Amino acid sequence: MLIIPAIDLRNGQCVRLTQGRRAEARVYDGDPVEIAQGFEGAGAQMLHVVDLDGAFAESGSPNREVARRIIKTVGIPVQFGGGLRKITDVWEMIEYGAARVVVGTLVTESSELLVHLVANFGERIAVGLDARDGQVVTRGWEKQENISAVELAEQVARIGVSRIIYTDVARDGMLEGVNVEQTCNIARRSGLKVTASGGVSSLADIERLKVGCDDGIDSVIVGKALYEKRFSLMDALRVAK
Repeated sequence: MLIIPAIDLRNGQCVRLTQGRRAEARVYDGDPVEIAQGFEGAGAQMLHVVDLDGAFAESGSPNREVARRIIKTVGIPVQFGGGLRKITDVWEMIEYGAARVVVGTLVTESSELLVHLVANFGERIAVGLDARDGQVVTRGWEKQENISAVELAEQVARIGVSRIIYTDVARDGMLEGVNVEQTCNIARRSGLKVTASGGVSSLADIERLKVGCDDGIDSVIVGKALYEKRFSLMDALRVAK
């Protein structure tokens, strides 16, 4: 199982939200580029960078430039998401060197654009499937869609998407454990590779997710637990092996 440290950016700073609420952002000290280098030095094989300002449709943010610096500085692949709602947004991050881009809101608002992106970029396109109580949420997790996470997972599989990043929004930033059952259900029903996200609080959560590997869960994004020093990245990597 691949452990992917998260760097969530708000106004150029590294933060963590609670259940995706923009008003509940905790800022962590340190330059995001240096934090990225630290994760790489500790053994990370991929990073997950999110532009929260973009997700909330806020303009004038330095986050994409910070992401570009991270991509250019580290020697490991960077997965980027947040506010990528137009083809030009995706092209920009691909040109910056993002190994994989994550689209979410775009998927529910224009399946035609998703078809175009998959045709052009293949496995470099991943779908960020965010859900609350099993229903998809978009627009920075502030809009609930009239479709279940399972239904949307099956739809994007038919389009040709190869990976889903599944986040249980109610657990994100709460340090209360991963929704393993629903994550496994998404993997089984879609037949896609799944990256789990939201709620990792202990090494036991990683152990529980490993059981779901047979269902297609091959990676997990870890954020707040690392910043709050619940465990080290090196310990997480050891458990994942």
